[in-house]
Amino acid sequence: MKKIIPIEEGDFYWTPEGYRCFTEQYHLKRGYCCESSCRHCPYGFNTKTHSQK
Repeated sequence: MKKIIPIEEGDFYWTPEGYRCFTEQYHLKRGYCCESSCRHCPYGFNTKTHSQK
């Protein structure tokens, strides 16, 4: 089971479309790449090669 990361200020923002968008700060706290091509992914996941930098 994965660890639950508490949401803090600066971890996300709302897009104009109404979606929650997680920031690089949150991804680094989480500690791993989910391979979902997140907008602010600090791990450099590439959807074309399915690999990280």
